[in-house]
Amino acid sequence: MKSESVSRKRKGKREYLNGVKTRVMMKQLQTLFESVVEVPRIRIGKRQTIDTLISEEALLFAKFLRDERKTWTPRIAVCRSMTNSYPKASS
Repeated sequence: MKSESVSRKRKGKREYLNGVKTRVMMKQLQTLFESVVEVPRIRIGKRQTIDTLISEEALLFAKFLRDERKTWTPRIAVCRSMTNSYPKASS
C-alpha cells in the first residue's frame, strides 16, 4: 500500500495492481455484471443481467427527473444495512 495525498490535509492509501492482478479483477467484475437476477425487464422477460438492470433503472430514473414519468419506484430492494448507514431526512 502506498500513501498518497487525497487533498491538502488528508492522505489516502492506494494499492497498485500489476497486470495479472488487474486482468483477474476485471474478469471477476465482468462475471459479476453478467450474472442473472430475477427482476422483470421493462419490455420482455422475467430475468436479466445486472448490467441491463442498472441501465434500465438509470433510464427510468432519468425519465422521472425529466418529468416524463409521475413516479419512480426502484425495482431493486435496498439492503437494510445500507438504509441504516444514511442519515434520516429531517422534515
